Amino acid sequence: MADDLFKALADPTRRTILDELTEKSGQTLFEICSRLSMKHQLRISRQGVSQHLAVLEAAGLVETRREGRYKFHDLNTAPLRQITERWLVPDAPGAQESAP
Repeated sequence: MADDLFKALADPTRRTILDELTEKSGQTLFEICSRLSMKHQLRISRQGVSQHLAVLEAAGLVETRREGRYKFHDLNTAPLRQITERWLVPDAPGAQESAP
């Protein structure tokens, strides 16, 4: 799972998509494409955005839901929390931070 997560986060376009979903969760593919084009001047096809969303979904960062004929994309930050907790060391009593 960590490999998929790092792969998803490695691409700047996917990070921009995550930024947009942070700002407004529950967007359709059309809304995401519009925001990328107008706000970020990214010239990317709907198919390209759809492929990026598929990578983000495989990593667990994006969840989708269908309502009628619309498919909405929501941000899921749980995988990010799992990664950060993976390397956190609990504070030991009396432990001091080492100075560089």
